[in-house]
Amino acid sequence: MFRALLISLCLVVLPTNSYAIGVCKGGNYVARSATCIYDGDTGWQGGTKWRTLGVDTPEIDNGAACSRERKLGKAARDRLIALMNGGYEVVWGGKTDKYGRYLVDVILSNGQNASEILKQEGLAQNWPNSGNIWCN
Repeated sequence: MFRALLISLCLVVLPTNSYAIGVCKGGNYVARSATCIYDGDTGWQGGTKWRTLGVDTPEIDNGAACSRERKLGKAARDRLIALMNGGYEVVWGGKTDKYGRYLVDVILSNGQNASEILKQEGLAQNWPNSGNIWCN
């Protein structure tokens, strides 16, 4: 409760990680205080689920509308992991989305926003958007 209150009242920056971040596996992310990446715009930091601000990446699992979207979704996830493994900070904006995920920016050790790199590489689009560009 205190953590949620703190996040909602101010900007919180979590320090750069000192270990490799990987794909989310195994469930129980809260209980395990997991730090992992689910897809190109969603992850967990210390058991708290987050979503990146202002971008949308292709879906990976059942949410994918076509095989191309699923393939690009995995590429976006893997690219985000590679970027974050060079060092990062999760900057908590103090708001949540309709699913209760904290809205964040992932800032890399070189000062770049990871989402901007994904957009430049064609692995993300602005959010909100006007539809699924991955299958059209």
